[in-house]
Amino acid sequence: MGIVAKKVGKSFGSPASRVLSDISLEIADGEFVSLTGRSGAGKSTLLYILSTLDDPTEGIVEISGLNITKMNSEDLHHFRNQKMGFVFQFNYLIAELTAIQNVMMPTLKFQEQTKRRPHAEELMEKFGLKEKMDRYPRQLSGGEQQRVAIARALVMEPHYLFADEPTGSLDAANAQTVMSILTDCSVKQGMTVVMVTHDSGFAKMAQREIEIVDGKMIVDVEGKK
Repeated sequence: MGIVAKKVGKSFGSPASRVLSDISLEIADGEFVSLTGRSGAGKSTLLYILSTLDDPTEGIVEISGLNITKMNSEDLHHFRNQKMGFVFQFNYLIAELTAIQNVMMPTLKFQEQTKRRPHAEELMEKFGLKEKMDRYPRQLSGGEQQRVAIARALVMEPHYLFADEPTGSLDAANAQTVMSILTDCSVKQGMTVVMVTHDSGFAKMAQREIEIVDGKMIVDVEGKK
């Protein structure tokens, strides 16, 4: 059923400053969609609303046929933990935990450490981190830390993956690796991926590119098939 936004708007502060207006869009299950636009256009705000991390001021967001704007906080928290993965520009790894312990963090909420451990190790190996599972974040490069963060986002095998500038702090080679992983998630695993990026080349790697202009006009462009 995917993600559906209906006339979504968002304002901040007092007096209110409008960031998004009348946003309506549909993202099908398994699609890889990039959100682009100039700084301040509202693309990250839209991502946070679509991913349930922020509430719209008006409008409705439905995910998997459920109106998440009407969910109570407990149900929403459970839905988010079970169905969604998040990747940000800064990896937010816990310095006191090893790489594999960071990856395993989401499993604690559902007491699935034993069940998910093989999958966590498989992800680490897939991302070229097999020999670095017991290293701490400070012992990893920036690209390795970001791959750990992506593995953490994927360990619960979410239906939806939301990424906010996931390559923004990486060099070209590591950025390309991260993009390959995200593309793999969509194409090979059927995961719905929604990514904010300022990089036009990476935006075009998605199936669709949605450009936001001044928080209200959406230009929907076919990307890579």
